[in-house]
Amino acid sequence: MTSLRPTLTVVGRRLEPEHHRLRDFMTRIAQPFEWVEAGADAAGRALGERGLAGVELPVVIDRDESVTGATVERLVEEWHLTDPPSRAAYDLAVVGAGPAGLAAAVYSASDGLSTIVVERDVPGGQASHTSLIENFFGFPGGIGGAELARLAGRQAEGFGAELVFLRGVTGSESRRDSFRLTLEGGYDVEAKVVVAAPGMVWRRLEVDGVEDLLERGVYYGAGRSEAAQCGGDGVAVVGAGNSAGQAVMHLANVGARVTMLVRGDSLGRSMSAYLVERIAAHPAIDVRLRTVVEGVEAGGDLLSAVVTRGADGSAERLPVSALFLCLGGVPRTGWAADAGVATDAAGFVLTGPDLLDAGRRPEGWPLARDPLALETSAPGLFVAGDARHGSTKRVAGAVGEGAMAAALVHRRLDELSGLQPS
Repeated sequence: MTSLRPTLTVVGRRLEPEHHRLRDFMTRIAQPFEWVEAGADAAGRALGERGLAGVELPVVIDRDESVTGATVERLVEEWHLTDPPSRAAYDLAVVGAGPAGLAAAVYSASDGLSTIVVERDVPGGQASHTSLIENFFGFPGGIGGAELARLAGRQAEGFGAELVFLRGVTGSESRRDSFRLTLEGGYDVEAKVVVAAPGMVWRRLEVDGVEDLLERGVYYGAGRSEAAQCGGDGVAVVGAGNSAGQAVMHLANVGARVTMLVRGDSLGRSMSAYLVERIAAHPAIDVRLRTVVEGVEAGGDLLSAVVTRGADGSAERLPVSALFLCLGGVPRTGWAADAGVATDAAGFVLTGPDLLDAGRRPEGWPLARDPLALETSAPGLFVAGDARHGSTKRVAGAVGEGAMAAALVHRRLDELSGLQPS
């Protein structure tokens, strides 16, 4: 992860999906930028001064250099943000660069273990969408999720860990004393131990028309990259967890008129008390309990309204420019079955004591000991963070599990050092 650049100027169209993807990418890597809407006078001046009138949008202007027709992939390549693995074998491979994975990397690399972190997206996981984490230990003024991820990534690199992002794992093989991972691009790496911290993916809203309007007014997550564009607009947020609460506050604080749509009868069941109190006191936030989304409407190819149904069964049409869906997540564990890793009925990975049945080790367990805490039904494969059965689904909890996993990695490595050749 390279150092941040000075504030960039980006000229593009706010509601063009690929332009949104670029803006969201820069927000999530904590890169400062000024967005200039194409067609505005400021856009004409910015492009005209550099002889860029009529070029393909979006355009990213970095002092005297410009990238036209910019995409996430082009910026990653031109800025050298990530490189392929530098070696074929590591002590530890961490899959996932959310708070749990980055914590595992920091503590493992600082202990001298050769460590690689592989992430299919950008570092930070769902936390990178969060505008402000106010209850994270040691930050009384709060810290943005993207900023926290960036600092953690640089810290891990400072101790010697390699971060390879925008390159996921496409295949794996478990061996007696190691794991072989195949990464996008055809790279193979071997690791003695693996910590999987894949996190969650947003739960989808099964309402007709929603998928057609993605990035055209409908967004999964807290919409941090969109909030600055919503001042003075009516917007809706669906959800009742902390991510929804943080999104609502951030949107209201930049001047949006926010309607919060909650299926349940109380915010306090799933949201921290400090957020509940602030939402109740904010004049720009209207909380609708026992309310669901039944439909969306488009004006042209952009969102224009949300249709809701309240507790009394009545329908209401809410004119809004944006709909933010913070519905919680489902674990990113589709790989588990192929890897022979046990999960619960909801897909969360079982680890440690949760693998035992009346004190008996799981069927096929090959070692003369019980699975370690955070260890899966595959010896030497640990899981930390939100995808693990029983995790707390908080940033601090994920960081704690990542640190704990790093300690358990040493136990497994000590065990492997005593193995005799077959």
